[in-house]
Amino acid sequence: MRTLRLGVDVGSTNTDAAVVDRDGTVVARHKAVTSGDLMTGIRQALSAVLAEVDRRAVARLVLGTTQAVNAIVERRMLARVGVLRIGAPATSLVPPFTGWPGDLVDVVGGPVAMVRGGHEYDGGEIAPLDEEAVTAFAAACAGRADAVAVAAVGSATNADHEQRAVDILDRLLPAGTVTAGHRVGGLGLIERENAAILNGALTGVTAGLLRGLGAALREMDLQCDTYLTENDGTLLTADRAARYPVRTIASGPTNSMRGAHHLSGLDDAVVVDVGGSSTDVGVLSGGFPRVSTMPTEIGGVRTNYRLPDLISAALGGGSVVRPASGGGFAVEGGFAVGPESVGAAIGTEALIFGGPVLTLSDVSVAAGRTAFGTVPAPDLPVDAATAAAVVASVDRRLAELTDRLRASRTTLPLVAVGGGAHLVPDELPGIRAVVRPADGAVANAVGAAVAEASGTVHQVYRFDVTSRQACLDEARRLAHEAAVRAGAAPDRVRITRISEVPLAYLPGDSARVVVTAVGPLADALPHDHQGSVGS
Repeated sequence: MRTLRLGVDVGSTNTDAAVVDRDGTVVARHKAVTSGDLMTGIRQALSAVLAEVDRRAVARLVLGTTQAVNAIVERRMLARVGVLRIGAPATSLVPPFTGWPGDLVDVVGGPVAMVRGGHEYDGGEIAPLDEEAVTAFAAACAGRADAVAVAAVGSATNADHEQRAVDILDRLLPAGTVTAGHRVGGLGLIERENAAILNGALTGVTAGLLRGLGAALREMDLQCDTYLTENDGTLLTADRAARYPVRTIASGPTNSMRGAHHLSGLDDAVVVDVGGSSTDVGVLSGGFPRVSTMPTEIGGVRTNYRLPDLISAALGGGSVVRPASGGGFAVEGGFAVGPESVGAAIGTEALIFGGPVLTLSDVSVAAGRTAFGTVPAPDLPVDAATAAAVVASVDRRLAELTDRLRASRTTLPLVAVGGGAHLVPDELPGIRAVVRPADGAVANAVGAAVAEASGTVHQVYRFDVTSRQACLDEARRLAHEAAVRAGAAPDRVRITRISEVPLAYLPGDSARVVVTAVGPLADALPHDHQGSVGS
């Protein structure tokens, strides 16, 4: 019987894999070095864990990766995107790509058109959609754009014009991916448009990754359903991930947080995930990452996409420790840490493996925080005073990061995960207790393996027309139905988030309601994997 779940998470330093059984117990785990082509490291991690289990019992593989956000930050492997904005002439003052970094526009920027149409905030039509102009835009994109982003004024309330334009462009540009802004963003035309452009830019990256993964699974004769993890820690089918890759941007740290919840059993906690090059700090609320309420910048682009509330720092097990000379963060004794890291080369470059570079892992071993590597602590060329000073400074830095994320004076436990979790001290100010769960080194892969299906509703309601309770009940029902369509077992779906944002600029008692429903996958998946409604 197929009862095993396999999670893989590709980080900048390591590619982790973990196999979890029906009871949620980790039965196999492995860390492989992340390769330049990604697939070599993924193959190594998969081969290692599959050697320990019956591959015929694997029901699904869930992948989390930082490849999408890395592609944006590094300006590589991105598609050229044409942008259609519906709402002229009122929206012409701030054209598409305004405020974008110039080097990113050079890579991504394609044809731009602003046409008549769109809706008021109350859903009424501003002007008829100019379908002839949409058709002309499609002709302009032929051969000049790999993908298209469409954003219409008012589409968060009424997406009719936006969807009609998408249908026209899908028909006239069958080789390209067309992204509707209301599918990937919330309120705010510019931010919604930016999210759609980034999604279009990433379609080739994710499609290539999925092709490589499919080839690897065929080589290994591994027959199972394939998913990617979404920014909220839930599942996306491979097809939907290829269509909406922007939804996977924060899947790496989110996987770690969901894995921390699963391994520790804590619903509410601070999570510190220390990798080879960086540290991510977030907060669990009800077992899921707390969502940021602020607009988010991705690669220098402002969006309103809802991402986990995280703080990241260039602090990891492979971070280079050197004499202070500018850059990094200074510590006592004239030393500085980072931002450089030996990353995936820690096995050859760090002192504990006989290499020439002093890293935080070397300092941690010298200070007695951990023990690994091929060179014993007494043989390391690190004096006790230096080790103590660096470790104390790292402790203070981690205390600052955790304190910045605390929303109240209430003390929470802290779950330390990741391969560099040895850098986290046993006590921190404002922290009730530091928990180090078994298998925490591969919490990211565990989080992917235990991910559930979800459905989210984004809807604007008028409570003066229909009662608030009736509106919320409808949103709950729609979210439940969306989770079931995404593959969740109907009798095990639960509501995990309800958010109401009053909209003072709309008539009556209006509010934007967001409801998320989550549930474990059913044994037999339905054909329709639509995972969200009006998102």
